[in-house]
Amino acid sequence: MLDILVRYAHFIGIIVLSSALFAQHILLKAEINQQQLKQLKVVDRIYGVSAFIVLLSGLALLLWVGKPAEFYAKNPVFHVKMTLFVVMAALSLAPTLFLIKQKSQTSQVIQVPKYLLHIVRFESLLLIAIPLAATFMAAGFGLK
Repeated sequence: MLDILVRYAHFIGIIVLSSALFAQHILLKAEINQQQLKQLKVVDRIYGVSAFIVLLSGLALLLWVGKPAEFYAKNPVFHVKMTLFVVMAALSLAPTLFLIKQKSQTSQVIQVPKYLLHIVRFESLLLIAIPLAATFMAAGFGLK
């Protein structure tokens, strides 16, 4: 039963993370107002919490309830998947830091650097690649 709950938490975390990233992409524009800034901050928190849930449940699958750790440790596809997740997490810091820096912003219109939208789009691309790597890994690729 624990195995099922951990896998469920992992899937829900991934779904919420995907939704938050999509919402961030929709809300992030060249210029945003204070209301949009507040919405982006909420979405960013949801994104962070869901990424943490994905990480914790993924670690639980790796260490306690999933396949033996050796299955993952010896599989290069698993390492690709984890690298994609870490790169995605590192990239997500840029929008988060931008939003934190806007705390004292009082102007009605806030200029958003164009590179932030590119980062969010690249994160989305990585997010699309992660389940592909997981599918290959589950099928045994990398172990043969």
